[in-house]
Amino acid sequence: MSKATIVGLVLSAGFSLSACATQDYVDKHVATVQTQVTAVQTHAQAQDTQLSQLDQTSRDALERATAAGKLAEGKFVYSMVMSDDSAHFALSSSTLSSDETARLDDLVNRLKTDNKNVYLEIQGYTDSTGSPDANLRLGSDRAEAVRRYLSEQGVALNRMSTISYGEDKPAVPNNTRAGRAQNRRVVVVVLN
Repeated sequence: MSKATIVGLVLSAGFSLSACATQDYVDKHVATVQTQVTAVQTHAQAQDTQLSQLDQTSRDALERATAAGKLAEGKFVYSMVMSDDSAHFALSSSTLSSDETARLDDLVNRLKTDNKNVYLEIQGYTDSTGSPDANLRLGSDRAEAVRRYLSEQGVALNRMSTISYGEDKPAVPNNTRAGRAQNRRVVVVVLN
């Protein structure tokens, strides 16, 4: 064979081998990148699925809240606030005064004459004096004192519930003695 043919064959073989090495190198890197792209797409699809589920959960919660609101419409009859100058709780006390029991007696008589098929939500409140935990307990004690008294007067226990808001929902600012006295209260909400 001639030298030119041999050189041509060697060059040709060299180009073939370098092309194969280059192609093999590219294939390996493309495969790595493709694997990473696939992983990102899978993660994005999982996040889309999770967001869809959260969105559906939010819609379900909104529907339940709307339904509860519609159910509660028209159910409120009236409320009685046990506070003001004639009847209020002393500082750190859940003891009912004679003025408070007289007002509760009026409520019992009204319940007996107006409508026996009502439900009472008895809400206990405090002023901002003391710790939040202590105020929640005190608000609960005040509401329970009213519930016990109403039960003793013949109101069925299964028609009453109590809840304490403690210092969370003041009727007036707590920055004066009179304001704090008004916030030491129980509200009896009458529901039909």
